Amino acid sequence: MHADAPFKTPHTSEVDTFMQLETDYLVVGAGASGMAFVDALIEHSDADVIMVDRRHRPGGHWHDAYPFVRLHQPAACYGVSSTDLGQDRIDERGNNAGMYELSSAPQICSYYAEVMDRVLLPSGRVRFLAMSEYREQGPNDYRVVSLLTGEEMRIRVRRRVVDATYIEPDIPSRRRPEFEIDPGVMVIAPNYLVEIGSAPSGFTVLGAGKTAMDTCTWLLENGVEADSITWVRSRDVWSIDRAWTQPLDLVESRARFNAIWLKAAAEADSGADMALRLEQEGLFVRIDDGVPPTAFRGATISRAEVEGLQAIRNVVRDGRVQRLRTDGMELSGGFHAQPDDQVYVDCTATGLRALTPHPVFEPGRITLQYVTPGYACWSAATLAVVEALCDDDPLKEHLSLPVIYTGNVDDLLSFTDAFLTSAARRSEQADIRAWSGHTRLNPARGLRERASDPQLRQALDEARSWVEPALRNIEKHVGRVESRPWTA
Repeated sequence: MHADAPFKTPHTSEVDTFMQLETDYLVVGAGASGMAFVDALIEHSDADVIMVDRRHRPGGHWHDAYPFVRLHQPAACYGVSSTDLGQDRIDERGNNAGMYELSSAPQICSYYAEVMDRVLLPSGRVRFLAMSEYREQGPNDYRVVSLLTGEEMRIRVRRRVVDATYIEPDIPSRRRPEFEIDPGVMVIAPNYLVEIGSAPSGFTVLGAGKTAMDTCTWLLENGVEADSITWVRSRDVWSIDRAWTQPLDLVESRARFNAIWLKAAAEADSGADMALRLEQEGLFVRIDDGVPPTAFRGATISRAEVEGLQAIRNVVRDGRVQRLRTDGMELSGGFHAQPDDQVYVDCTATGLRALTPHPVFEPGRITLQYVTPGYACWSAATLAVVEALCDDDPLKEHLSLPVIYTGNVDDLLSFTDAFLTSAARRSEQADIRAWSGHTRLNPARGLRERASDPQLRQALDEARSWVEPALRNIEKHVGRVESRPWTA
């Protein structure tokens, strides 16, 4: 469900009587977060749920993603807790060789349709209102309007409205570029690369994040010479080497990831210093060894992808694009001439947006957010379990400290404190700890089954030994998470 998507108010007459439905939870958004939340909620409670989304099927932003996008995390840990995504296979070829498979956007959309049709709706406790817009008219006045018929319904909510759109990513195909475009300049979202009918003089990719990396990789894989690609990066980003994030048979990598991360947090004197320490251990990677990245949004990448991207030498670092002209680009740091007939690919959407901190649990409302680092599905399902198994809101909020991606590498220590504190609090609740240890959404899936492995035990013991030193060091340099303004 996209707040920024074009929408025309249906031509309906205001009437005193509306069709009325009643439910325990009204979940706004049927994307990754909404689906994971509802799946876990109905497993752990007897709740009745109505889901509403502007799209025709569940799946959220995956319906609008560029066609060559794939998951950035293993499919084995993505989706909903009740239903497997993919075959838990390790890829043998390509940029992801040696790691667990990454599902495509069509596969993910089909998966969510299957979950809705074969798990949620057959439960008898979930109703799905597709092609519908949620409107909050006032206190306890919740309405849903069909985008097809204009029919308006009041929804009486017995427990809570759940906002499953708050952390929805900002993607190129759903937004207008924020820079000027002169007539005759061809600017497209990555989605439309697959529709180009004739070869241009070259491609200019705008943006430094994972969408831009995916776009450059796709162009290279499809025969475009590296010298025909210009890459505009206003700042460089740190990414995580995906080899360290593997579950199941490769879960030792995840245990070692935690140990390395915590050791860096215990010894660093700033977020930037922590990033350099993670790079020294091989966990963080960057495209250009000579340029210190200043951004971090949690994206993962393979070493093979990095090597491919390093072949692109035409990198422009003169700031953000202000205007595209037929003869070149006006940037915040100057003008850069370009040949005619360039195709500009707009990858400047922020993706994982920097969010204003907001309470997760409030009277009558839940705002789904990250409470685990980088895993929206695991976070949403965790919040559903907290909602179902805990009795009072102060405890629920205590267990659900938001993990905020600011996009700035300087905030790595604060980021680490937030998820360590939140995870430690939930681990003290036996029923939540047991669920988290067994759910397929846990990125350390397979850990319990392989706990007798000596190397795995060593990595786990090392990680535990660094927790307290990390927390002390973070408090020394940035203070405790509860006292910072952005967590208020």
